[in-house]
Amino acid sequence: MPFIERPDGARIHYQTWGPEDGATPLLLIAPGGVRSEIGFWHRGDIDPTREFADERMVIGMDQRHAGESWDAPLEFSYELALGDQLAVLDALGVERAHVMGGCIGVAFLLRMVRDAPDRVASGVGQNPVGIDHTNSRETFMDMFRPTVALARAEGMAAVVASALEDPQFVTNNDGGPFSRRIEVNPVFRDEIAAMAPADYVALVERLGDAYWPDDPPYFTVGEEWLRGCPAPLLILPGSDPFHPTSIAERICAEAPHARCLSVDCRAPANLPATLEEIRSFLRAHS
Repeated sequence: MPFIERPDGARIHYQTWGPEDGATPLLLIAPGGVRSEIGFWHRGDIDPTREFADERMVIGMDQRHAGESWDAPLEFSYELALGDQLAVLDALGVERAHVMGGCIGVAFLLRMVRDAPDRVASGVGQNPVGIDHTNSRETFMDMFRPTVALARAEGMAAVVASALEDPQFVTNNDGGPFSRRIEVNPVFRDEIAAMAPADYVALVERLGDAYWPDDPPYFTVGEEWLRGCPAPLLILPGSDPFHPTSIAERICAEAPHARCLSVDCRAPANLPATLEEIRSFLRAHS
């Protein structure tokens, strides 16, 4: 199981599929919000590790605090995450890659294009997150409220017990964003259990603010920058409060080299054509 060690002590897990000497590699930045990890790709309508590894190396990674990358300092920033992503490419000797992001992965993708444009050949964005007229920042911050309420009402022992019962933050908000680490690391579990509830609440609220900053509509880049985005983008729209269709449409309207597929592009009847669209897009920009 390959890892890279980061200067701040974080251990970032990654995996590869496909030929090392194929076409331009494809870096995957998974959906899952705080739990952006490789496994989410295997459960979605499109599994890039299976669909695109015949022609190119596909690189999956667990973002810090997610999957097997749980052993990281408790703070988060998109700058730290970008450093992790580029370090994975560096470890593999990849100078330039396509990047496919899902959900929060699109926010990571746009930040990478902004801050490291020479490393990105093109981007595929699936279900981009964002804020529009159908939701608000609270839509995203609400996932942190249950663990805060539990810590205040019942103390840290209750948070730890909830995390051990179900360590998947996306299905059990009570256990909090560090539930995976609580599950696998007894020392950290004891540290969380001994933490004052007020300190835990402050930590969780800082983390929520870092993942979902008050910077609409895209969280990680501004509208003015997007209007000059240099990378070709292929966008697969979402259709729920976290992934509003209008956010995908807005990206495609503002970014000069972006194209949107239809919102039903992953319906069973449309999926084969969508997969071929993505393959053709990657080939065209390799």
